[in-house]
Amino acid sequence: MRVTRNNVICAVAMAATCLFAAPAVRAQAGSADTPTAGEARFLDAREAVRTGDLGALERLARAIDGHPLDSYVRYWLLFNRLARPEAPPPGELLAFLENERGTPLAERLRADWLRRLAQDGDWGRFLDLYPGLQEPDGELRCLDWNARLRRGDAGVADEIAAQWATLTNVHAACAPALRAAMNKRKISADDVWRLFRRQVDSRAPANARVTLAWLDEGGIKAFDRLVRKPKQYLDRLPASFAASRAGRELAMAALARLAREDVNAAHIRLQRITKRLGPGERAHVWAALALRAAQAQKPEAAAWFRSAGDTPMSEEQRAWRVRVALRTGNWRGVLAAIDRLPEGERALPEWAYWRGRALKALGRIDEAEAEFTHIASVPNFYGILASEELGLRFDPLSVPPSTAPEPNVDTHPGFQRALALFRLGLRIEAVREWNWALRGRDEAFRLAAARLALHNHLYDRAITSAELANPAGAWNLRFLTPFRELIEPHAQSKNLDVSWVYGVMRQESRFIIPARSHSGAQGLMQIMPATGRWVARKLGLRYHPGLLTNPETNVELGTEYMRIVLDELGDDPVQASAGYNAGPGRARRWRDGSRALEGAIYAETIPLDETRDYVKKVMTNTVIYATLLEGQPQSLKARLGTIPPRPAQ
Repeated sequence: MRVTRNNVICAVAMAATCLFAAPAVRAQAGSADTPTAGEARFLDAREAVRTGDLGALERLARAIDGHPLDSYVRYWLLFNRLARPEAPPPGELLAFLENERGTPLAERLRADWLRRLAQDGDWGRFLDLYPGLQEPDGELRCLDWNARLRRGDAGVADEIAAQWATLTNVHAACAPALRAAMNKRKISADDVWRLFRRQVDSRAPANARVTLAWLDEGGIKAFDRLVRKPKQYLDRLPASFAASRAGRELAMAALARLAREDVNAAHIRLQRITKRLGPGERAHVWAALALRAAQAQKPEAAAWFRSAGDTPMSEEQRAWRVRVALRTGNWRGVLAAIDRLPEGERALPEWAYWRGRALKALGRIDEAEAEFTHIASVPNFYGILASEELGLRFDPLSVPPSTAPEPNVDTHPGFQRALALFRLGLRIEAVREWNWALRGRDEAFRLAAARLALHNHLYDRAITSAELANPAGAWNLRFLTPFRELIEPHAQSKNLDVSWVYGVMRQESRFIIPARSHSGAQGLMQIMPATGRWVARKLGLRYHPGLLTNPETNVELGTEYMRIVLDELGDDPVQASAGYNAGPGRARRWRDGSRALEGAIYAETIPLDETRDYVKKVMTNTVIYATLLEGQPQSLKARLGTIPPRPAQ
């Protein structure tokens, strides 16, 4: 890649704290083709950071003249010094922290300095500096534990023991502290094995390797084999594998890993060794297999959850035990599974709603209405559905707008820095500044920020600011309808519900023209290049990448794809929303094979977390937009409808 001022490259020693993390894009609010003197200084300083040119940074820092982005030049100068082998200047660092108090750059510099202190083993100064950090990440929390242990703080082990159940995917820097808690007998061997089990059956099993080393260093090679090839590992188990705790745990780990790939194969191999495992060990494996069977929508899932009995389960496993009962229409099972949830999970809106539905189905009407009333005031997917169970249609127009006077936020330093960064196309940095300026602010301030964002055509910041201000109001700011001259003609020509189009677009991009996902989806409607090429061919357009970044053609391609998916899925917006996110083939497979499903149940039992959340939000967006655009209350339940059974093969 050719290096220019708009490339996003960081080649400094402390890469974990690199400011730039994604390709720069032109801001939606405009561009800075001819940068001002302050902007040019900022860009030159960024280039000096990239090249490690301390002399250039020092010259640029001496030239600062009060531009909103000058604090970045000073930050980079100190950041560069922290990255060098010689001791950093504590006086200058402290002065920056004081002068920039309350800004994201002060937070970043404090975090950078703390990492350098840990690297240098200066634990005393680390502990002096750490309390000022407002949002420590996982690594710094671990380093704080390590620092306190080195200074003789006996309370660290107790803290770790209290948080043990939440430490499945902790940063590697936590290993010394966790090991110390184990050595001090605050954590038992059983606790560590349970941590190992949670880590094995996660997306990051490498953490389990570290944990295993505390218990059985000799098992590391076997662990590496079972992670790579769990089926082969199980087929080659030695006859004596069950003679030791480590041998049984590794066999269970292999079953859990295999279940992620092929749950039927894992079930066959569990049957082969089930008598070699203890009752609790068998129950643990049944829970692991039941989860994967539930996500694959296999009929065996319910029986396997019953085989798991009362074994301790993860939050994910407990949730899918509810969903299995829900999908099969077993309302007694739904109620029983929800009532077995820990109190904090049971109070979540989804389980409060489905508990209410189960109670209603079982004729316990007063109890059901109490559940619905508890969540009906919150205008999200479950709150709106709960309101309808109480006989109320969703009507945001009935909520009076805020009458509190709004402060003038135009001159707020954080917003000035954010707007300057947006003008340079540095969205990631600009969003960080914007969000930091909103921290701890009241409703009036956040609404004023939303209007400032709207004035600058920063639609995503307007929506986010308004949501923080009032998640049950501020509808005109939370559900914007920009680009109507682009969207409505395409929606009408393709016979699409414009409320649904807006619901999809709001969820896909928050109306950010240059939005680009990690997977490569682009533009207002987040179209993948392969999809764009295919749809363009259908429309008779000559495809080139610019079609996805141009708002007009992005909307044309996106709405055409919505029409195609809708036609493929029976003109049903619930399935089509799932299909737009995960592909129409998956959306079809997620139907039940033998009976129709209520739309809300179909949405609740979508196996992919991202798509399940996406469909709920798109359909909620749709009913809100329909209410605002049509000026009358709407029914979410009616829009969710009923999903027909999957056709016989």
